[in-house]
Amino acid sequence: MKRFLIAGNWKMNKTTAEAVQFAEELKAQNLPNPEDVAIMAPFTQLQALKDAFAGTGISVGAENVHYERSGAFTGEISVDMLKEIGVEYCVIGHSERRQYFNETDEAVNRKIKVLLEEGIIPILCVGESLETREAGQEQLFVSQQITADFEGLSAADAAKVVIAYEPVWAIGTGKTASPDQAEEMCAFIRGMIEGLYDAETADQMIIQYGGSMKPANARDLLSKKDINGGLIGGASLKVKDFTEIAKIAAELK
Repeated sequence: MKRFLIAGNWKMNKTTAEAVQFAEELKAQNLPNPEDVAIMAPFTQLQALKDAFAGTGISVGAENVHYERSGAFTGEISVDMLKEIGVEYCVIGHSERRQYFNETDEAVNRKIKVLLEEGIIPILCVGESLETREAGQEQLFVSQQITADFEGLSAADAAKVVIAYEPVWAIGTGKTASPDQAEEMCAFIRGMIEGLYDAETADQMIIQYGGSMKPANARDLLSKKDINGGLIGGASLKVKDFTEIAKIAAELK
């Protein structure tokens, strides 16, 4: 049976009241595999969403974390704060964090490690720019990201990490990698993990596609052998669209 994780990434959207309304509407959809569904939300919404989804199987995740557990880091959130809320996932290294907030692979690596120490699953984002793809360097670029981001991780810890392949040129642009392009890169990533660790670790890993996944293209993308779900931006803000993608994944499982 194929494993899936359909994760919504809300980014900087929705008030807490809007988040709770979304949760109530999503619960009413009676998703067939709620344990394969998660919502990554702004910090202010996490507790309300945990309460709203309690007992449903739907998970909640954060969009970022600091690698230090406490200290003079005004405006940041620690792993202990996330653990107290009970989140199951945390997005790490999203291209927007890397681009706008200068997040480095060293920082990403440290964040992954502190999350794993507390049993929170990192969703690691990797992906190339349009310029890198047009230069034919997409595999080299992504391999460099993964090598740095997994530095010092054991095979057991590596297997717990979710990787989201998000080509930067397809995030928020309406452009989408073709199913074959997405599969090629997700298969390459799985092969990289096998090379760094072993086949068992690579087989256990959930590798998502992110970058303008929506109901219209979800089936073609999720049908691919090495794509285990999606990290979904815009389509996750609408209950109807997000539900449709989750139901497509359930049909393919």
